[in-house]
Amino acid sequence: MQAKKTLLAIALGVAAQGAYADFISEGDLYADTKLRFESADVDDPTDARTANALIADVAIGYETKEFSGFKILAEYEVVEAMRDHYAPETAGYDLVADPEVREWNRAQISYAKDGLSAVVGRQRIILDNARFVGNVGWRANEQTFDAVTLGYKIGDLTAQYSYIDQVNGIVRNFDADVTDHLLNISYGTAVGKATAYAYLLEDDDSEKTDDTVGARFSGKTKVSDGVSVLYTGEYAIQSVETADGTENEAAYMLLEAGASFSGVTLALGNETLGSDDGEYGFQTSLATKHAFNGWADQFLGTPKVGLNDMYVKAAGAISGVKVAAFYHKYDSVEDSLDLGSEFNIVATTKVAKKFTVGAKAAMYSATDDSEDLKKFDTTKFWLWAGTKF
Repeated sequence: MQAKKTLLAIALGVAAQGAYADFISEGDLYADTKLRFESADVDDPTDARTANALIADVAIGYETKEFSGFKILAEYEVVEAMRDHYAPETAGYDLVADPEVREWNRAQISYAKDGLSAVVGRQRIILDNARFVGNVGWRANEQTFDAVTLGYKIGDLTAQYSYIDQVNGIVRNFDADVTDHLLNISYGTAVGKATAYAYLLEDDDSEKTDDTVGARFSGKTKVSDGVSVLYTGEYAIQSVETADGTENEAAYMLLEAGASFSGVTLALGNETLGSDDGEYGFQTSLATKHAFNGWADQFLGTPKVGLNDMYVKAAGAISGVKVAAFYHKYDSVEDSLDLGSEFNIVATTKVAKKFTVGAKAAMYSATDDSEDLKKFDTTKFWLWAGTKF
């Protein structure tokens, strides 16, 4: 009997070793590569030269096979300037926010089973439409977080909590020590998804706290064959306190409505980032900011007088090429300032089923009021190609 037990123990040990070996050896090795040209021309008093950047971005990662719900992922990223006629790499040029970087982009252990999930380590966090929390995926060096994330899903209910210890930003050597708590709960219905959230942020160095609580509803309803109406509404309140005791409060509101028909989507929207009597403007410090308020990136930080962004967008496809265009009209919330306007357009398509190629442009037109806030005429243009394997 003892011999049988010994043989059984050995067999189980060998099986376990085999399972662990498969856990590592049968994982997925992947690569995400991009080559992008960016031109940026800002007509400001510095009279810097037009930036021309050619940037290669390669992320190589490995994720193990799932074992009892667990996986391990590691991803290393290299951002290389093939042409560095841009700040911050070369002085005297306009800015392109893609500095050369070599770093561990992600390094995490994840678990997912029976509706429960967890991720520990350096990770990507994207909540809702990334307006408040995102990875800034447009830039070469994406934003990641050193964090613990817990999730639970049952039926149409999804809940996620993240504790963030460090924000790894898109700028080289800019990693912020923080104590952030993110809670996001959503429930899906036949006409859309309702979400409630609380994002409680604290910068460990400055001791500034930034608490945002809000709710969002977004959906799509079919009204006839080939025709659907789209709608989104969101409201949030933000309370900020600095180390010297200064307190501010501002509101956020988004309303968007549109329709899709015959492969075309049209929408009209208004996004307001409020102001506290011209002393503080509503901020979204962890967001994928480039995706909002125009691709010329004039309003990555909200002015103290706030920002009202009235926009129209259209999207569709022409001969297999996806096309989208936006027009933005900007005004302040306080003081009725005209902060300019902007036109954006982008086109992307697949080549040989493996490569994505695209072109994109942003043209911001300033006013006397916007120039007082250091917002000047800006033109940006991009060409890129990328593949994943």
